[in-house]
Amino acid sequence: MKWTAVVVAALAAIASTGAQAQKKYAPGITDTEIKIGQTFAYSGPASAYRAIPMSEAAYFKMINEQGGINGRKINLISLDDGYSPPKTFEQTRKLVEQEEVALIFNPLGTPTGLVVRKYLNDKKIPQLFVGGGATLWGDYKQFPWSMGFQPSYQAETAVYAKYVLKNNPDAKIALFYQYDDAGKDYANGFKMGLGADNAKRMVIAEASYEPADPSIDSQIVKLKASGADTLFMHAIPKQAAQAIRKVYEIGWKPKMFFLAATSTSVSSVLQPAGFDAATGIISAYYQKDPTDPQWTSDPATAEWTAFMKKYYPEGNLQDQLNVYGYTVAQALVQVLKNCGDDLTRENIMKQAASMDFPLPMLLPGIKVKTTATDYFPVEGQQLQRFNGKTWELFGEIIGE
Repeated sequence: MKWTAVVVAALAAIASTGAQAQKKYAPGITDTEIKIGQTFAYSGPASAYRAIPMSEAAYFKMINEQGGINGRKINLISLDDGYSPPKTFEQTRKLVEQEEVALIFNPLGTPTGLVVRKYLNDKKIPQLFVGGGATLWGDYKQFPWSMGFQPSYQAETAVYAKYVLKNNPDAKIALFYQYDDAGKDYANGFKMGLGADNAKRMVIAEASYEPADPSIDSQIVKLKASGADTLFMHAIPKQAAQAIRKVYEIGWKPKMFFLAATSTSVSSVLQPAGFDAATGIISAYYQKDPTDPQWTSDPATAEWTAFMKKYYPEGNLQDQLNVYGYTVAQALVQVLKNCGDDLTRENIMKQAASMDFPLPMLLPGIKVKTTATDYFPVEGQQLQRFNGKTWELFGEIIGE
């Protein structure tokens, strides 16, 4: 009996050691916690986007109340960078070197994300689901630790270009965009979608702005004076609302007015601009709009609404940004679940690069899918037109 007890104890010790050995953790991760970092524009010109991290934090609170991820609670440390690249670098270094987070999650912006991309890749720290659609966020060869989330800007503008070529082939096009890598990506993507010859013939005017510009009136007046009858605009919410309003006030009535998906929020952009001014604008999107009556009886939308009322009651139920935050948080939770007990940075990135699952607030037919050579998690999108009250989807899912 004595020897039997010794053998049983020895086997138990070996099993326990084996179980412990199977657990692999990155800095910031323990048996009880997954610490992640984020920089976001809680202040500054892009502060309208702050609804995103607020809804993400609310979602993680819900997950933690449900027991976390395999018993580990998510600890999101989200710092304000004011949409200023130098501040982003300072705050990211603080998250990595002082807070020792496991990864950087959904930081806002292409210019702000770019300033820390090399730093994070050199340290082999995931820069996961960057809140920007610049094509460069899919550069898995040069920067394998950085990944976007939404459809690329070039893929989005290709949808608009195709629509113009089909419905207004003699269009005179004006492009308005933010003067940074994101805006240039949008402008170049639109031209690529038209084709080189068509772009030379059809794009007759361009204007840009800086995020800190107090007004964009002069640029809009200049574009109207060009004689353009088709307008594409990329801008963060503040300038987008200003520009839509100015187009309306000066009596410019483009045959087609395209608005980048980054500023389609009804409450943050279209309402401040004025619904009359925004009526008829076309955009493309990939998520369900809670203001769209077609989702009134949709179980996923009902679940999102219940989540908002319980965990983020001060959040605006008409703001698509809250849907985005909810969805990208769900994607991260699924990635971390798929890691099991191997929560090294390498495996987190490996799981992020092998996603293939639907998420409830994506439009039907669209899912999250990546591979080791495809770093664009969401690629499907559908055209939509603002009818003065809400966005109405039309056409088919494109790009899925």
